[in-house]
Amino acid sequence: MNARRLKEILGRAKTKRILVIGDLMLDEFVWGKVGRISPEAPVPVVEVTGESFYPGGAANVARNLREFIAHVAVVGMFGSDRGGRQLRDLMVEQKIDTKSAVEDSAFPTIVKTRIIARNQQIVRVDREQLRSPSPAQVTHIARGVRRRLAKTDAIIFEDYGKGFLSADLVGKICDDALAAGKIVTGDPNPHHPIDWNNVTAVKPNRNEAFLAAGLAWTDPADAPGKDKQLLQAGEILLKKWRTKLLLITLGEHGMMLFERGKKPHHIPTKARQVFDVSGAGDTAIALFTLALCCEASPVEAADIANHASAVVVAKLGTATVTPEELTESFENDRLA
Repeated sequence: MNARRLKEILGRAKTKRILVIGDLMLDEFVWGKVGRISPEAPVPVVEVTGESFYPGGAANVARNLREFIAHVAVVGMFGSDRGGRQLRDLMVEQKIDTKSAVEDSAFPTIVKTRIIARNQQIVRVDREQLRSPSPAQVTHIARGVRRRLAKTDAIIFEDYGKGFLSADLVGKICDDALAAGKIVTGDPNPHHPIDWNNVTAVKPNRNEAFLAAGLAWTDPADAPGKDKQLLQAGEILLKKWRTKLLLITLGEHGMMLFERGKKPHHIPTKARQVFDVSGAGDTAIALFTLALCCEASPVEAADIANHASAVVVAKLGTATVTPEELTESFENDRLA
């Protein structure tokens, strides 16, 4: 894709409205340096030099979209604890609409803390209690989404398997959204089976795709187009989910796009440096969905998602990609 076509697609983005539904969490990064080993145990002592906080999970998908569009809303759950207040404030500060999110005083906000030293993640600490919305909350959430549909171009389901997305909730929202002709995409969790029937697109990674397809893990082939197990997984999932598009992310091997009635299409990775893969999947589903909203073809949308992911993995922390960085990535690829 050339720069002119990219500009044409992104030029349609400003007016789009996208709703992100899923597990909201707070990402905390503790930055430091290691100068010695602890005398208490054979572990490094990290001398803290700073801390950073970002919206994580489904909120990070919204954060990526916010770089390109003015109207992004999230539907999820957070607590009234310190982490919840901090997460809400961060989203409000970044002009992410939280009016349809559920604040529950009995729900402990999910917090992921990553300790980084010398640009390397030393350890990650998760604070979470898996809990699903009550039946009354599911009804309330579905009604709230239904009211938003007329002014929504697309819905993204971001499932980190933390309990917010139940089969009942996804089913109710999908029925309404698809009946209204909206684009619906999902980033699935293999340990949290949900029926993705007839949605526009689903984006698992290779491991998630194998688990969902019921296939044993095999090492990736050097040429994804000749990876028989991968091709089989794609074929199985297109039939199982009856989705129009299936985008399987392959890490350093890029992405593989499966489309009904067409041959699988491999998109090689554009990443030149990889510092941190945190949130790369969030970026991929965000930009893939946005591109589809902007009338990109499935192959163009996958290409955009691939370039966007390449930009964020070259950054430390839960990062986003800007329109300028995305354009520069395409330009650099053309000149390479």
